[in-house]
Amino acid sequence: MSKLFSEVKVGPYTFSHRVVLAPLTRMRAENGAIPGPLMAEYYAQRASAGGFLIGEATIAAPNGNGYLGAPGLYDDSQIAGWKLVTDAVHAKGAKIFLQLYHAGRQSNSELQPDGGRPVGPSEVPHGGLAYTDAGWVPNTPNRALETHEIAGIVESFRAAAARGVEAGFDGVELHGANGYLFDQFLQDGSNKRTDIYGGSFENRARLLMEATRAVISVWGSDRVAVRLGPSGSWGDMSDSDPVGLFTYVAEELAKLNLAYLHLIEPRILGNVENESANQDPVAAQMIRKHYAGTIIAAGGFDGETAEAVLQAGDANLVAFGRHFIANPDLPERLRRNLSLNQYDRPTFFGGTHIGYTDYPFYKSEAQAVA
Repeated sequence: MSKLFSEVKVGPYTFSHRVVLAPLTRMRAENGAIPGPLMAEYYAQRASAGGFLIGEATIAAPNGNGYLGAPGLYDDSQIAGWKLVTDAVHAKGAKIFLQLYHAGRQSNSELQPDGGRPVGPSEVPHGGLAYTDAGWVPNTPNRALETHEIAGIVESFRAAAARGVEAGFDGVELHGANGYLFDQFLQDGSNKRTDIYGGSFENRARLLMEATRAVISVWGSDRVAVRLGPSGSWGDMSDSDPVGLFTYVAEELAKLNLAYLHLIEPRILGNVENESANQDPVAAQMIRKHYAGTIIAAGGFDGETAEAVLQAGDANLVAFGRHFIANPDLPERLRRNLSLNQYDRPTFFGGTHIGYTDYPFYKSEAQAVA
């Protein structure tokens, strides 16, 4: 029997299958980082009865964006736009979690309030690109956050999570991967601090843990989740002891009784395959030994490998990105072993409905003739 299409409980919710829409930055928000009808249509297309969706990376603070066109919840003006999305998803019988992020050093001054410098844990030279009116441009060298500023970052996540309640979400996931701010604090290639937010595993994990507890104060632990990228190197990230670091973080998060822990496999760099990495789902396998709760695995899965990681017990659900972009009815296609639409990578980021809401649903030969 397929485990991928068996019921699963996540926090207070029960889902009819384990195929999850991964959080995917698509950069289709309207001016003011406000979701519009096009975004609502996109999410509604990928929602189905008993299904689970995770919203795209949503800016938690005014200085937290790295991509023009990304949506936000750092201001009350953005609530109504997200309500369009959540209402559309709920009308299809699905649930949706809000994903909150802060780009940290992965940004450009064009995206910062008053043209300021992006912020990060330390001033460490790094590569990477931000997306502005001029297209993809190099990140602006960041400044290091002062210790006294960090409480404001934590409060930004709490306030954004509270707006998520008003916007009708079903829970919140904190983005601690992909070289964004939490990841920058976790990994010692980017964190050279000597205060209480640097040095030891405990100190480097402090910001993530404080923000997670702040969001729990709004939502309760069983509707809060965290996404990590163990050994992830996207955004010039690195750590001297990634196994020790991420097993420590997993063990600390396990104490909070979260809805789930979401893991990105290191075989994926951003939205492309890292051909030099182990192609097996090593992150889920490693973390499972230290985290007994619900795990969502993400990164390069197809129907067969998703079934395998579930059968092995290393994950409870599997998130799909590129295939879900191109196949709004992906759960049904996987369940029936139907052919998949091919994704169009050039339309992943920004643009119009093309490569966004125009991918076709499956039609049988009989339907096509009719």
